[in-house]
Amino acid sequence: MKADRHTPPGGTVRDWLDHRASGDRTAFVFTDDNAPLSWPDLVAAARHIALALTAAGTRRGESVAILHPNGRAGVLAFFGAVYGGFRATMINLAAGNDAIAYALEHCEARVALVHDSVAGVFEATRPAHMTRFQVPETSPDAELHAVSPGDHALLMYTSGTTGRPKGVVHTQSSLLAGGWTATVAHDLSPADRGFCVLPICHINGLCVSLMGALVSGGSVAMCPKFSASRFWEQVAETGATWFSVVPTIISHLLHSETLPDDGTRTRLRFARSASSALAPDVQTAFEERFGVPVIETMGLTETAAQILSNPLPPAERRIGSPGIAWGNDVSVLTPQMAECAPGEEGEIVVRGPSVMLEYLKNPEATSQTFYGDWLRTGDLGRRDADGYLFVTGRLKELIIKGGENIAPREIDEALYSHGDVIEAAAFARPCKTYGERVEAAVRVRDGSGLSDGELIRICIEKLGRFKAPERIHFLSELPKGPSGKIQRLRLADLI
Repeated sequence: MKADRHTPPGGTVRDWLDHRASGDRTAFVFTDDNAPLSWPDLVAAARHIALALTAAGTRRGESVAILHPNGRAGVLAFFGAVYGGFRATMINLAAGNDAIAYALEHCEARVALVHDSVAGVFEATRPAHMTRFQVPETSPDAELHAVSPGDHALLMYTSGTTGRPKGVVHTQSSLLAGGWTATVAHDLSPADRGFCVLPICHINGLCVSLMGALVSGGSVAMCPKFSASRFWEQVAETGATWFSVVPTIISHLLHSETLPDDGTRTRLRFARSASSALAPDVQTAFEERFGVPVIETMGLTETAAQILSNPLPPAERRIGSPGIAWGNDVSVLTPQMAECAPGEEGEIVVRGPSVMLEYLKNPEATSQTFYGDWLRTGDLGRRDADGYLFVTGRLKELIIKGGENIAPREIDEALYSHGDVIEAAAFARPCKTYGERVEAAVRVRDGSGLSDGELIRICIEKLGRFKAPERIHFLSELPKGPSGKIQRLRLADLI
């Protein structure tokens, strides 16, 4: 089995795991001193977990809750559940007890695979019918469920910044397609090793890193969590050839004192940025300082991660754009659902093999999210004549001042143009005169003497007085979701 550039992978995750088990290549290495996993060892352990769940009466397609931080046990729990034909339900451990309790109740799982470090959280949030599953040391006598490409394979809950989180359902097929889009866009091969610092309870860490390695035949170096002071050392020690992060991590690395050694710079093919827009000034400064090209991309939980990516060097990367479509069809539509002309702003939509099946037990939300085969992303953007997409904002995040739409992203980028700014986000406040006014929150480097007046002047110079924020709030840290994406909609209430 091999990933073809033009054809989505066929079969199931079990098929691909069994295929990888035929060799003796390394699948995972870990920075926390856990023993590495070869593909044969990983598959044997996954099959053992799958058999144990089957023997315990877990039904085909039933949810199995997984509460694990990044690490060896978490990788095995995920692959074991999917291998067995169950719906791996990845629980975001950073979401807070209320959100965890909601997900555990909503998914209707009867059993959970729980890491010892979060056993207390599980006991505090589990519904009465759910038990912690202990995998026996010896494999029980059981016959695995049959698995087909259209079966449920993954359930992942959205961040839920407005209302209850929605449970995104991916099939065996769309989960594999998520790994395939990363593989073909980044030309991943068995020689590649990705460095994973993003949580695998988030779609980026799970599909780009784990599923990307499964489809490409490469390997993953996994870190429990991001550390700016140890990042380059860990990349060097693990022999990674690429890494996937989010813009806030790129900004923190840019402001750290550590640098990659010459061997690491030479070995790294690229850095991948996703989950939210990367400010052009930050990307340019990162590449100039570290000598590593940044590939900006775009993806959603609903699309098993990546839908857009810039090409690899030496092909043209357009800074400020998450690139062109890979593996899926991507378009820009007007409010009347007609295709926009090049340069015209509209809503970005996507259709293709990695698009979700549905929101679990929520047909109304599913119906509202689809227009025919097109999944509506909620992102506003435009496409140029060469097919590169430029994201201009989120429908839910637009600031409407005096009847004029203002995209917070352009204010963010103006703020990031100052070298002391590590994190920035503009947001709306109610205003009696204009309906809404513009404010912003920033985190600056330690010891910075930057003032709000200086930042407001920068915004006025770049954007004009109407779009410039009226106030700048200096915070020690901006609120973020599990992937590291700044949660703009929480800022007004927080401040």
